[in-house]
Amino acid sequence: MSNAEVRPPLPPFTRESAIEKVRLAEDGWNSRDPQRVSLAYTLDTQWRNRAEFAHNREEAKAFLTRKWAKELDYRLIKELWAFTDNRIAVRYAYEWHDDSGNWFRSYGNENWEFNEDGLMARRFACINDLPIKESERKFHWPLGRRPDDHPGLSDLGL
Repeated sequence: MSNAEVRPPLPPFTRESAIEKVRLAEDGWNSRDPQRVSLAYTLDTQWRNRAEFAHNREEAKAFLTRKWAKELDYRLIKELWAFTDNRIAVRYAYEWHDDSGNWFRSYGNENWEFNEDGLMARRFACINDLPIKESERKFHWPLGRRPDDHPGLSDLGL
């Protein structure tokens, strides 16, 4: 694998490196750039996202393209739940609206497994959508990376 295919931090994870890996994933997904985000996954990555499955990086990229075409003004916060050698569990919430202006907060949990180069080989996600009023939104930063001083999930009581 070329150096471009190495994504630090690498397993085995420490608490600090797991937290860093989670934040890097959050930052990537908040870019809403399917090409950029897909590079964090192995060529043969295996995903389950709700009831949809991806069996490689290209299918994951196509999924992300569809996702962000539907989930407008997407803003995500991830938080480390647990970790071990090459696995990380996260909980997260993201806010978005559809093309009719209906707002949602989606809550989820993911289990991740990484190869030795720090690429995600397996991703299993469970997600629930809660309709919210625009006035109930809690994620108020400009589109893109969440500012370092913006509260996380626990700080927001989520």
